[in-house]
Amino acid sequence: MSDPKVEAVHHFFSAYAANDVKGMSAVLAPGIEWSIPGHHPLSGTKHGLDEVDQLGKAGFQAEPIFLGSNDAYVVDIHRGWTTQGLGQVDTMWALVWHFDADGLVDQVLNLSGDQHQMDNYVWANFPLAPLPARLAV
Repeated sequence: MSDPKVEAVHHFFSAYAANDVKGMSAVLAPGIEWSIPGHHPLSGTKHGLDEVDQLGKAGFQAEPIFLGSNDAYVVDIHRGWTTQGLGQVDTMWALVWHFDADGLVDQVLNLSGDQHQMDNYVWANFPLAPLPARLAV
């Protein structure tokens, strides 16, 4: 018998591969917190569907390798790689998916197999806005 949380993560990956924002959002809680590790402009915790949906524009693909679950979590191991931009990322990732009481993903923690590769890729492809536009007012 398949765990519905594991099926939800598979659904997310299928939608992600198709750049189907509506499909990805179907498994995410409106107040989703998605944490990206690293020292680059995309790192940190994204809050809400609008911020998480922006991550799909980076041109990454994912190939799930292993998914395991318990009452509240799914852990996935996948190969993740870039499909566009300068340089490349091609490494293993571990994601920890937390599900709320309604069965929606409310928190995701990403762990990178090669954080330096990811940092270098993002800095090469997503420069910061010039000052003073990047300063919060």
